[in-house]
Amino acid sequence: MSGHASTLKGPRARPRPAGRPRRPLFGNRPTRSPLLRALVKHSVMIITLTLMLYPLLWMFGASLRPDNQVFTTLGLWGSDLTLDNYANGWSGGDQLNFSRFFFNSLTITVLSIVGNLLACALTAYAFARLDFRFKKTLFALVIGTLLLPYHVTLVPQYILFNQLGWVNTILPLVVPKFLATDAFFIFLMVQFIRALPSSLDDAARIDGCGHWGIFWRVVMPLSIPALGTSALFTFINTWNDFLGPMLYLTEPDSWTVSQGLASFLDATGQSAYGSLFAMSTLSLVPVLGFFVAAQKLLVEGIATSGLK
Repeated sequence: MSGHASTLKGPRARPRPAGRPRRPLFGNRPTRSPLLRALVKHSVMIITLTLMLYPLLWMFGASLRPDNQVFTTLGLWGSDLTLDNYANGWSGGDQLNFSRFFFNSLTITVLSIVGNLLACALTAYAFARLDFRFKKTLFALVIGTLLLPYHVTLVPQYILFNQLGWVNTILPLVVPKFLATDAFFIFLMVQFIRALPSSLDDAARIDGCGHWGIFWRVVMPLSIPALGTSALFTFINTWNDFLGPMLYLTEPDSWTVSQGLASFLDATGQSAYGSLFAMSTLSLVPVLGFFVAAQKLLVEGIATSGLK
């Protein structure tokens, strides 16, 4: 029996000496120096960054060229640089008033951010902290709306807003934000609020706070990363939205920046590409500025809410 057991166990491995280095699995290969690895890594990052930024750099360079050199000059910069495209695009006649377009877009964007933060935060608090009937079923229905294409509800919404007399106003673009219609932000905030310790709620109740007090004094201050992430995504989506304003804003005085940019393109005549690229460059400045300002909150909000 002892011989049979030793046969099953097989030969015992010899211990490796303490000072003997471990042999590599695929033979002896020279170890790369840290300097070479850092050089390769940074080279790949620089090349990737250049490929990603090249369209933006080309657009900025094209905004400084005359119209006859926008597509004829090779490279990023032309020989005759001018700022006329910015002046002509900003005051492009009676109908193209980009100062008005920027004001309209900023108004819609700010109201959308306020509506999303308030409505989605309240809804998320209810799903994360309150107990009521059909809670899981209602939350599943809310998340299920993420699978519903926007174009499915487009016609019914337009008929409803037209009957309410809201066409050619900003109400169809702003009011739904105050009704917690963006399920993604609800899910984001629910995940964040669930990660907060429930002992904080118990301490607030001992101090005499109800649900409103817990929401405003405990949950909202601690949910700043999730709120910042929601505000950033809402800003980008609303600022870049073209389909919604095109449907509901028909008068040039109520146009947004995206509608103003589309007016530079003419299918029957000549298009002002220089002014188009100039105003496109200016339209990116608020988005980049808001992103840089909220970048830390964006990373922290996504990391702590489980959306990795």
